[in-house]
Amino acid sequence: MSLTADESLAFRIADLADAGLLRVDHWRVIREANSVAERLLAPRGRSLVGRTLLETFVDHHVTEMLDEMLTAGVARREVTFGSEPRRTFELQALRRTDGAWIVLRDVSELQRLRRIRTEFVDNLSHELRTPLTNLRLLAETLAMELEGAEVSPHIRDSVERIDGETDHLAQMVNELLDLARIEQGDVPMRRDPVDFGEVVSSAVNRLQPFADRQQVRLSYNLPESTDDRAVSGDEERLEQVFVNLVHNAIKFSPADGDVLVSVSRSTQEPAKIVTTVTDSGPGIPRRSLERVFERFYKVDRARARDGSSGTGLGLSIARHIVEAHGGRIWVDSVEGKGATFFIELPLA
Repeated sequence: MSLTADESLAFRIADLADAGLLRVDHWRVIREANSVAERLLAPRGRSLVGRTLLETFVDHHVTEMLDEMLTAGVARREVTFGSEPRRTFELQALRRTDGAWIVLRDVSELQRLRRIRTEFVDNLSHELRTPLTNLRLLAETLAMELEGAEVSPHIRDSVERIDGETDHLAQMVNELLDLARIEQGDVPMRRDPVDFGEVVSSAVNRLQPFADRQQVRLSYNLPESTDDRAVSGDEERLEQVFVNLVHNAIKFSPADGDVLVSVSRSTQEPAKIVTTVTDSGPGIPRRSLERVFERFYKVDRARARDGSSGTGLGLSIARHIVEAHGGRIWVDSVEGKGATFFIELPLA
């Protein structure tokens, strides 16, 4: 079957982008393949045309991807291919009337670099934990010995700052290691029935004492029906997301301010729930809205009441956890009028 003008253009664009492109029929037989796909998948010169996908990849994950595509219209998988050195490909399938388009990228080098980064972070984190633990113990011992002693306020303040900065470093090491493992896929996300209302209420209750100290009013609204807040996921990880969001909201809200958490069905997609965390803080500049979920990105230390800016990793971890649950997270804010973080998750 000859290609249409649009299909020929798609193959030329794929060649220019150094991406493999396959056209597959309903029987999962390859009918067309561009030169990049031939180079990546048929290095011995044998044409891909006429071969089945299973024969080409020898991997059942490709079949699973196409089954998912038939339901959702689009699907994505990573598969490992070939003999040593084995290579990893990212495949994306798009449903069409007579079969499917499959786009593939060789991500072997990217995966290798990710492994190197993860191993580096893992080793560095473990190497830092021991001296940090010792520093914390020394700071606590010094603070205890200073109790009742006649020392200058400057010395007492310095010891408190050492203790606080050591805690900050320990938190950064833990979050850095956590993020590296999540990105590498080394932290499996459970798929248990979860009452999302309980996740939210647990996070709020944990942070109520902090809100009281900050003189911030903390409240939440939940759907009455458990059917409107039932999701499938990892309850511990989802609570981690909300503890982070609510803690940030309290930290950036002024005394006598309000933080409201609300859970409801999506008005646009009834099969999903949307949870919002709204604060009454200084808001986020428009230029920063797209970057707040990047690792290590910090808006402005001065915006927090206590002058701290956190590690810059919490929101990045939250994004990975939410996306691993098939959801999405975003923020809306007007500078000077607070910020609202949104989390959308599919109902169970």
